[in-house]
Amino acid sequence: MVTRAASFLASPSVAVSFGGKHTTRSSVVGNFKQRELSGVGSVSAGFKASELWSSRSAAAEVKRVAAMGSLGEEMSVATATGGDISLVTGLPHWETIPDDIPSAIKEIKAALRKRIQENGRTVEEVVDEIKQFLQAEIEDIKATRARGEEVWPIIDFADIKNGTVSKEAMALLKQRGCVMIRGHFDRAQAEKWDADAVDYVDSNQFFQNYSGPADDFFGTLDMSKPEIYPIYWSNTQMQARQHPRMDTVQKFLNSQWKHESDGKTWFDPNRFSLYPDRMRRRPPGTNSSGLGTHLDPGTLDMWMTEGYQQFFRHLFSGDFASYDPWDASHRTEAAPYPGSTMCSAFRTFQGWTALSEMQNEQGVLHTVPIPKVMAYLMLRPLLSDVAEDDMCGVNINRAFPVSKQWHEFLMEAVSPIPSVQPGDSVWWHCDMIHSVAPVKNQQGWGNVMYIPGAPWCKKNAEYAEKVYRAFLLGNSPPDFPEENYEANWSNRFREQDLNVPGRRSLGLEA
Repeated sequence: MVTRAASFLASPSVAVSFGGKHTTRSSVVGNFKQRELSGVGSVSAGFKASELWSSRSAAAEVKRVAAMGSLGEEMSVATATGGDISLVTGLPHWETIPDDIPSAIKEIKAALRKRIQENGRTVEEVVDEIKQFLQAEIEDIKATRARGEEVWPIIDFADIKNGTVSKEAMALLKQRGCVMIRGHFDRAQAEKWDADAVDYVDSNQFFQNYSGPADDFFGTLDMSKPEIYPIYWSNTQMQARQHPRMDTVQKFLNSQWKHESDGKTWFDPNRFSLYPDRMRRRPPGTNSSGLGTHLDPGTLDMWMTEGYQQFFRHLFSGDFASYDPWDASHRTEAAPYPGSTMCSAFRTFQGWTALSEMQNEQGVLHTVPIPKVMAYLMLRPLLSDVAEDDMCGVNINRAFPVSKQWHEFLMEAVSPIPSVQPGDSVWWHCDMIHSVAPVKNQQGWGNVMYIPGAPWCKKNAEYAEKVYRAFLLGNSPPDFPEENYEANWSNRFREQDLNVPGRRSLGLEA
């Protein structure tokens, strides 16, 4: 019986070196076989990948044995495309962007198909199972619409504050993966923040100095003034981010996730980290082509990096039933590829807070409100109708696209948010498909602050250090283009204005 580690080392697509010295695959496999005789190689090739990954001791043992090598030196296993074979997952992985992306795509797709087959299934069987589940969810969404009911759950802030959210509302939040918080902030407070934001940009002659969008993520807008303001440090935004009501909502949302497993705490649900984002002000009469269906958690890194491979370990073993989009295991350790669409932090939810009234037919946010839809998006590229070097259009430095070409049946589930009032907030699972509908001659304003849910964890603490430096200087945060409009604005929010939640969110207090 040969260990799984030995089986992947015997692959013709890998080269092995110990301390920089090349050796043959047969000698490596021989070493594993010999050690197995002494009881070390206890993880068999027939062991299910999902079981292997969930067994920390087994994974550690394989890694320890491999690290010993034939000469007792550190071992690395390189693939033909410049990646490495993970000693945890057994899959090829690239922790930096591959030099030859098409070849790397071919390699990971072949490895994933093989992994699923090793667990007694075909990719087609697994995708069909996922599709049946999703179609049932879509029918439920369509039936909800037909009854004239809101697809999005609505929860009153007062119920969150008082701990009186019903079990039915909690269950619907988990099923739909999105929620509107009614009355998150008082209407008068939200309207004051909206007016203060106008004063902030006007007093600093923002429009006279605006040089146009520095990225093309929101570049489909037909207007002379910007809709998305590259502004981060206004009193409006910072007061909302550190407000006790925001602290309450963030704790509630983070608690929907499983944050502990295998004896490890992946994040602290009772502490949020500051993830500053922009604001949107869309005036009456606006014509906007909106944003197409997409999602934001990553791109090719979601298949190609070890952290994401561990997060999707059940899917990549063909075990859809065990995949839980609310389980943060390994997710906070996943590293994104750099690019203009990357998010350096782990977000449980994306979100925004309304500063104006918005009717839900006026170019608002839409989602496919099914958290488990990610399973389909991750395995769909493995089907035979997709070119071997293609991931259904996913590529680095672009938002993860969802299209009629590859995902047409999902479009039936696209659902708008409910109409909102100033002070309401909307939140959607970090892996959720979403879009912004086009609008012509918009009626009323469409003003929001983007504030996501980002719990405290090692990854977010590291990002918070960078955010704090940008905050002190009035510069754009590191995930955003270096426009730095506010650097010399004297009336921006300052460190002395931070309260306790604000200081904790930047790592200034424990």
